[in-house]
Amino acid sequence: MKQRIITAVIAAAVFLPIVIYGNLPFVLFIYLLATIGLYEALRMKKITMTSVPGVLSLLLMWVLLIPGQWMPENPLFTKMEFLVIGVLLLLTYTVISKNRFNFDEVGFSLLSIIYVGLGFFYFIEIRDISLAYVFFALVVIWSTDSGAYFIGKAMGKTKLWPEISPNKTVEGSLGGVVCAILVAIIFQFTVGFEHGLIITVVIASILSVVGQMGDLVESALKRHYGVKDSGNLLPGHGGILDRFDSLLFVLPLLHFIHKFIS
Repeated sequence: MKQRIITAVIAAAVFLPIVIYGNLPFVLFIYLLATIGLYEALRMKKITMTSVPGVLSLLLMWVLLIPGQWMPENPLFTKMEFLVIGVLLLLTYTVISKNRFNFDEVGFSLLSIIYVGLGFFYFIEIRDISLAYVFFALVVIWSTDSGAYFIGKAMGKTKLWPEISPNKTVEGSLGGVVCAILVAIIFQFTVGFEHGLIITVVIASILSVVGQMGDLVESALKRHYGVKDSGNLLPGHGGILDRFDSLLFVLPLLHFIHKFIS
């Protein structure tokens, strides 16, 4: 626990000022995080970043990460068209490599690009909408994680999904949602979120549940490939995907919610 706290404090000291400042440093930082995240994902499938599929996957993800406001009005190629080109190149490489890189690995690479790339892309988009939205997402996820952990430890009896994550409990999961709601109410009265209290509570509840699903998805991925953590960059926390698994689900959803209620 001590190591987790120390790592969290150091990471926050680096992460939060960059998020607050925004602009190019923030975008470059997100590119760095996403690159590490893709590396961690591909490594589970034993695809190296220096291989042809690894380089192609990285380039495709970098294209997906280009902020919307940076895109020209009439680009020569849209992001979707770049993705189609990437699919064809990856499939072509299955022939060139004589199936040492196979169809299943093409599918894994593409899903990793979309999973990591779009999740971090919406981090950039949410930051462009409002810094308050970013901090709202962060406090909801952090309060959910903390609430689920401590309430699960104190009261947890019913396993939530033992085949995927043996330590998580139903009581902890519900406790995480309750903590997220309480923190969202405090956020509303202190920061002054642009929506009313009821809408804020509803959004926090949805994000808390979806964030926990993102956590379980990452757990399922690691369990399938027999790894404990996605990486070891953050002592006591694992890798980038271990820390951002909830946000990769929450941030796209928050962007869609913003579009719906604006």
